[in-house]
Amino acid sequence: MTDASADGVRARNLARVLRLVHIGGAQSRAQLTAATGLNRSTIADLVAELVSDGWVVEREPDPVGRVGRPSPVVAASSKTVVIAVNPEIDAVEIAAIDLARTIAVRERVESSTLLTAEGVAELVAEVVDRWRAGPLDGSRLVAVGVAVPGLVRAADGLVRNAPHLGWIDAPVRALVAEATGLPVAVGNDASLGALAEHLFGAAQGADDVVYLNGGPSGIGGGIIVHGSPVGGVGGYAGEFGQNRVDTDSATVLEDAVSRARLLEVLGLASADDAALADALAAASDDDSVREECDRQRGVLAQAIADAVNILNPSVVVLGGFLAQLEELDPEGFADAVAGCAMAENAEGLRILPASLAADRLLLGAAEHAFTSAGVI
Repeated sequence: MTDASADGVRARNLARVLRLVHIGGAQSRAQLTAATGLNRSTIADLVAELVSDGWVVEREPDPVGRVGRPSPVVAASSKTVVIAVNPEIDAVEIAAIDLARTIAVRERVESSTLLTAEGVAELVAEVVDRWRAGPLDGSRLVAVGVAVPGLVRAADGLVRNAPHLGWIDAPVRALVAEATGLPVAVGNDASLGALAEHLFGAAQGADDVVYLNGGPSGIGGGIIVHGSPVGGVGGYAGEFGQNRVDTDSATVLEDAVSRARLLEVLGLASADDAALADALAAASDDDSVREECDRQRGVLAQAIADAVNILNPSVVVLGGFLAQLEELDPEGFADAVAGCAMAENAEGLRILPASLAADRLLLGAAEHAFTSAGVI
């Protein structure tokens, strides 16, 4: 083996060990040895380099119940951080997320007007500068991940069309990189939410997943097939919200199943996911609210059944207000989907609310940033 090929093998093994503790959490050297098939001395050498470079930390395990010499525990470093960003029509959420997937600090900056892509880049830079002098002092910032509610070209992070934000061909990756001086990865918010739920949330361990996210900007989706995200030729796959629900009109799914309609019938001008859930629960005896929820649930059930017939997933995960609609009557909703789908395709299907809740899009953006920066 040449020196170059040996270096390549070592680099891959370092990345493999780091990814194991990033995805699976803190693990002992013995567990890493078993997971990789490498010998103990090689694992010890790899871990020592990762510790020296600041990617992981090593500590002694809890001695309770252990016999013999315990194997040191390896954990991802809390000092290696990416910035995750999710711009929406009413606010921009920004968080610092470390390699251990802990949200070190987060901020929601509300806005009464739509921000331009340039405005978001400036805002992110201002927040990052402030955090660097405060809660992130001493941390290593390696990248920024941006989850955008719109069509993002995979090749270069160009936001081709984020209709609710009013962004057309916005060079978000370049703008944020110039403003922050950090590498930047940009992706569709729902696709990144699907990735997060697949790796860490409700769909963990499932290889075939459909994810639908309902937010202020409408409905987006993500697809996992055989354990891998499906982006399509341009990166635009998963736009379930733009599927027509009525062939006689231009009405699409996100017109018929709408957070804005729920707010209207509840008499609310605005609400985050938690407030919306509380309002729906409080209005459970209101006939107009119940009728609107039933109507939206029926349309959503048909849309999910169509996806089930096409993709035959084992799990469907619903995020945002879609999860709240499902949770009004989980069994009834599952029966409605099964009644609209082919029986064979619906066998064993699980429909679950996103377990990462309000963190799902930020965690997906962080994962995209870590991966694109070559950290994991």
